[in-house]
Amino acid sequence: MASEAGAFQPFKPETLADLDISGTLVQDLFLRTVREEGISSLVSLRDRIKLPVPMLEAAFRQLRQQQLLDVKGMTGMDYSFGLSQAGKALAAERAAVSGYVGPAPVSLAAYDRAARSQAAQVSLDRDKLHQAFADLIMPDHLLDLLGPALISQKSIFLYGPTGNGKTSLAERLLRIYEDAVWIPYAVELGGYVITLFDPVWHLAVEPQPEAMDARWVLCHRPLVAVGGELVSDMLELRADAASGVYAAPLQMKANNGILVVDDFGRQVMSPRELLNRWIVPLDRRVDYLTFHHGQKLRVPFELVVVFATNLDPSELADEAFLRRIHNKIFIGPISDETFYAILGRVSAERGLPCDSEAASYMRKLCIEHGGNLRACYPADLCDILLWRSRYQRQPVAVTRAELDTAAEVYFTRSSKT
Repeated sequence: MASEAGAFQPFKPETLADLDISGTLVQDLFLRTVREEGISSLVSLRDRIKLPVPMLEAAFRQLRQQQLLDVKGMTGMDYSFGLSQAGKALAAERAAVSGYVGPAPVSLAAYDRAARSQAAQVSLDRDKLHQAFADLIMPDHLLDLLGPALISQKSIFLYGPTGNGKTSLAERLLRIYEDAVWIPYAVELGGYVITLFDPVWHLAVEPQPEAMDARWVLCHRPLVAVGGELVSDMLELRADAASGVYAAPLQMKANNGILVVDDFGRQVMSPRELLNRWIVPLDRRVDYLTFHHGQKLRVPFELVVVFATNLDPSELADEAFLRRIHNKIFIGPISDETFYAILGRVSAERGLPCDSEAASYMRKLCIEHGGNLRACYPADLCDILLWRSRYQRQPVAVTRAELDTAAEVYFTRSSKT
């Protein structure tokens, strides 16, 4: 993936008006940060609040004039200061409303403009997809279904029997992107702060471009993945009771990227509840979140949602929802050709001496025990052979006897005997 930013460029602000947030919020951040640090400086605040020193110096002079700061001295050309008694009282009062300390947020309007302008535009063909999924064996007919779906940048429904690579495929979809996006540390509306940048999901580009607004981080497009642990609270604003600071939901963190809902239908949250929650966002690319006091806010839903399931789609969603997912791709059993290609790559990577006779016998066992060929079988059976060789303290052997034992261990059989 390339690290170049797109058309959106958050240039460094020069005045408070350039911030798109109120001067009062800047002063509150200033006071709360000094309160936390005890003794602070303009350079220290620059590193924490991510605002230019001249802008912080203007706030410093205003607060000092109001006798809210107690200047201790100078360190080089910088001030050393703490809060006066009046400053401590005001900082405590303001912290009771919001205890957020960190990079200055951007306005919700600014974030909305950024997310819209950074909507992905991809150019793909079969050759590019082969390159993107070079570590997978992907038949051309599957690439030819996946390519147009990715160009559309609309949601994708991957379904079919387990073990055929739906998760592996979904996890590699980020490789189609060749650009980076700007993500703010936090977003603000009406004095309420929502933290957005999350190092778990947002991989920063290094080094960061200079001369830009430090409240934004240039990142690779995100891929947020969630499985059976998904609950409804993860899709809503979550407020910290102590600080009053909100955390962005998963879909907001995935904006300008991909959100994978793996093992769809097996979440704690019911499929119907999830589908009802997202039926409007998927259709209109906007989402509606709610603060604890009931105020609603509209946020962009500029992402590709990938549902991956081995359950029957008709049992998970009704026609109205499935209609909103234009791209429904069946990932079925693999062909003999694909099976042998996967086995050849896996055995070479693991150093297994697997000749054509052994490969043919493994295929026969997979069909007898599993009913069809699945993409996971070669790697799983080869791993069992390796483990057996280590246990027996013997060189690994791909014989009929060893394959029979591996199949007995791997495949289940009915207990009704």
